[in-house]
Amino acid sequence: MRKARVRVPASTSNLGPGFDTLGLALELYNLVEMEEASRGLEVVVEGEGLEIIEMEGEENLTYRAAQAAFAYVGHRPPGLRMRLVNDIPMEKGLGSSAAACLGGIVAAVQMAGARLSKGEILRLALPFEGHPDNLVPSLVGGFTVSVVNGDQVKWVKVPFPKDLKAVTLIPALKISTIEARQMLPRMVPFTDAAFNVGRVALFVGALAAGQLGLLEEGARDRLHQPYRAPLLPGMDEVLEEGYRAGARACFLSGAGSALIALVEGPGEEVGQRMLKTWQGQFGVPCEYRVLALDEQGLVVLKTV
Repeated sequence: MRKARVRVPASTSNLGPGFDTLGLALELYNLVEMEEASRGLEVVVEGEGLEIIEMEGEENLTYRAAQAAFAYVGHRPPGLRMRLVNDIPMEKGLGSSAAACLGGIVAAVQMAGARLSKGEILRLALPFEGHPDNLVPSLVGGFTVSVVNGDQVKWVKVPFPKDLKAVTLIPALKISTIEARQMLPRMVPFTDAAFNVGRVALFVGALAAGQLGLLEEGARDRLHQPYRAPLLPGMDEVLEEGYRAGARACFLSGAGSALIALVEGPGEEVGQRMLKTWQGQFGVPCEYRVLALDEQGLVVLKTV
């Protein structure tokens, strides 16, 4: 019986103004192992989401994505055995759902002995995720810009300074993407839309040109962070503390609840100061990790 093993990185999306468009892969990973079984479904989970995922059965996102891939390539295993080793926190805005569905799709394709293009993989994953800003960096690695045209994902990988790291502040609070999107208005002022168009262009241009001093202005946002701030007491103050500590750019990671500060150098002081502000002033328990950029994206580790 065939067995596949894939590793998928975490990702942060939006990066301030790039709502549903900008994404960055991070060195924090989920592992998906998949093996054909004689019948039924067996799921073993280690790490994040242990209590929840093992109870989901066939509603598990990795399994549902795998089934979509099996149907696409015309393979019908009689049963499936999955082992999920999850280091990516769930409901923190770090791309756990994108990693889950990508891992399921690519592992299934490997098991079936098929080959799919990145475009086909993204097209299969899009119905599960809804938007590509986490999917693309987790699949291809690096810093990416992506949009959807019909059922097609158009994307480009943009050079990213290798000395920048993501200080990732992870609070005990969880925010579902659905809950975070419900905070957004149906319409925004034209001036706010124009503000974000300028900032996202500046952000991408500054990274491509290596002009890191422009990132603080480029990371400013009026489309989603102000509306989601009530879900995260102290968010604005913690982000501003990141800038005072020397970060180049600070923003909400995806829909939250994690916060990101892009820094040069070790990043420990930035992380400690942001953590102290959130815990000490606002009573929000949290931890931080200093994560480097992942350049590889999803990697097939083993297929037998």
